[in-house]
Amino acid sequence: MKHLTRFSALLLSIAMPLFFISCNSEQAKTEPESKAADTTVATVEKVNTIVTTPELMGVVRHKVKDYAAWKASYDSRDSMRLANGIHSYVIGRGMDDSMMVLVALKVDNLDKAKAFSKDPGLKAAMKKGGVIGTPEISFVNVVWQDTVNVGRIPRVMTTYSVKDWDTWKKAFEESKTDRIANGIVDRQYGHDADDNKKISTVTALTDVDKAKAHWSSDAMKKRIADAGLTTTPNRFIFNIVQRY
Repeated sequence: MKHLTRFSALLLSIAMPLFFISCNSEQAKTEPESKAADTTVATVEKVNTIVTTPELMGVVRHKVKDYAAWKASYDSRDSMRLANGIHSYVIGRGMDDSMMVLVALKVDNLDKAKAFSKDPGLKAAMKKGGVIGTPEISFVNVVWQDTVNVGRIPRVMTTYSVKDWDTWKKAFEESKTDRIANGIVDRQYGHDADDNKKISTVTALTDVDKAKAHWSSDAMKKRIADAGLTTTPNRFIFNIVQRY
């Protein structure tokens, strides 16, 4: 019986090292697969931020006596705008004169929005809210937009007239690299809802001083001639203070 016990112990002492060797061997086989899985890189799909579906927008620009008082009045009349298919989008304040306000709105129906813009009730409400002088109101058919987030850097709305839309569009798109090199990033462009010879663009400025120097350069004068402008560009630099 003692011999049997000794023999069993001997077998166990031999079997245990073999078991651990076998386990380590299996682990060694699986480790490379695990490491390979850790180095797999997920493919990230690039998001397209360019929108070329035309969108109708209203743009209002005016001066106010007191911005805070005007803003409270503006927000209190949101239901009146919504009833006419007009949706608040962006509010900006002039860089050189913070009492100059730009309001951009999305519009569902052009005829309805035009009628609302001429409503005596709207004019009275704007005057009560502290608007000074006659507001500039326009309706723009935006045909190109880049919706990528560029941060809270200054924007500039530029308006002017041209001889021909297609000629202008070709010249504008070809000069994109030149604008970027001078601190100007395209955000959107389009034309008046009733006249495609009246252009409206919005750009972001990564370098305001560089952009201003570019606007007065000989290179810009040539760009203007090539694009067929018939009026001097009217630029309004502003900071976005609210998005809806």
